[in-house]
Amino acid sequence: MSGLVTTAFRVLVSGLFMAHGAIRIAAGTVDEFGSFLDSKGFPFGIVLAWTVTIYEIVGGASMAFDKYVRPIALGFVFHQVMGITLVHAKHGWFVVGHGTYGVEYSVLLIASCLLIAYRK
Repeated sequence: MSGLVTTAFRVLVSGLFMAHGAIRIAAGTVDEFGSFLDSKGFPFGIVLAWTVTIYEIVGGASMAFDKYVRPIALGFVFHQVMGITLVHAKHGWFVVGHGTYGVEYSVLLIASCLLIAYRK
């Protein structure tokens, strides 16, 4: 990929993660996410939810500005694997159409983050 295309792709994917964290804050659902994590057996669910939310925003911004790209992108891979494990896998493949809440978008984000992490 050319430099401009690679940069645009990295910024786009970063923005998707930043938007995910930002809407959770704007909608006031971070504590709800924390309660969900508590229900799945994670200790300190609310702290973990805030950590994930801040990681999405700060990590996304850092990745967009080409800082610490590989570790952040790989962190987002882990983030998506956990989302698949905790939420999406039981709903099948499709996000819309022939299913709802499935894994296809998460798989696309995982592939995108792996491409970004290993772009050089």
